[in-house]
Amino acid sequence: AWNEALGLPRPFDQQWSLRMQQIMAYETDLLEYGDIFDGNPAIATKVAALKTQALAELKKIDELGGAAAAVEIGYMKSKLVKSNTARLEAIEAGEQIVVGVNKFTEGEPSPLTSGETAIMVVPEHVEAEQIEKLQAWRAQRDAKAVEAALKALASAAKEGRNMVEPSIAAAKAGVTTGEWGSVLRQAFGEYRAPTGVSATARQVGGALDDVRTEVQRVSTKIGKRAKFLVGKPGLDGHSNGAEQIAVRARDAGFDVIYAGIRSTPAELVETAEKEGAHCIGLSILSGSHVTLAHEVLRLMKERGIGDVPLVVGGIIPPADEKLLRENGVAAVYTPKNYDLNAIMTDLAHIIERSVEERV
Repeated sequence: AWNEALGLPRPFDQQWSLRMQQIMAYETDLLEYGDIFDGNPAIATKVAALKTQALAELKKIDELGGAAAAVEIGYMKSKLVKSNTARLEAIEAGEQIVVGVNKFTEGEPSPLTSGETAIMVVPEHVEAEQIEKLQAWRAQRDAKAVEAALKALASAAKEGRNMVEPSIAAAKAGVTTGEWGSVLRQAFGEYRAPTGVSATARQVGGALDDVRTEVQRVSTKIGKRAKFLVGKPGLDGHSNGAEQIAVRARDAGFDVIYAGIRSTPAELVETAEKEGAHCIGLSILSGSHVTLAHEVLRLMKERGIGDVPLVVGGIIPPADEKLLRENGVAAVYTPKNYDLNAIMTDLAHIIERSVEERV
């Protein structure tokens, strides 16, 4: 639906999306043609160019040992990150227009996004209710059957046997997805995909030179290189934003820590404490920014690093932005903050102020 980036689509939003598809299908003759662009010379030229580029890329992947090898060494991810970096730099420079972001940003208030029901928000009590249901489910099942099923699954995993049958048996015994995954993690470990963010900073000039100067000034003032932890908590797999923040922070002179997607709040806080991070940045596009930020702030206080500033980025409605700031988040960034150099300068100043306040 049109507002899915803000939250779960309301019934009206879902209906609107469906109606648009139905109008295209039944009020036009689009479905009477297999390909409305067939024979168009401009499209044919574009397709030919794309095929040439794709074949060249496939040849490169073959030379690396195939798709699996290219994934393992981080080649594919690094190409994606570099491509998105180039796109964002073009947007920043005004070379690529994104309506509503770097051009035509004026707009009238929309009745579709006003009012308390404009964005569907899952109430906090839903989580408690779901946990209660899960506990009730576990209490009523046959504990011995569950234990036997998990042991059979673990044996199959360790011995390299087919795990489909023991997985089905586990499901029938009432094993939860979390329990099933825990057994497999114990057997195989937890895969951490390449982030695509290299440790080597690009020597890009222009406006970034001023940012580097400011980051260096702050680093000198605090007596060590400013360290910035970028985190993706929860199950949110939308990593483009986090990757681009990490890349630009690295290029700006920050000491950057980024472990990729699907970290727990506890893991992020533990890393921040261990590494001595001067600032923690959370990238959240799952809609759970308030809950996750609160949990990270709570854990930071527990571990004695509550004075380290926390910043949050994502698709965050104004009301939630206000709530996050009131609860201790130092800064909130949304897609309207497309100028990454400005964000980097802001982060340097946030770190500087936080260190001054501790003295």
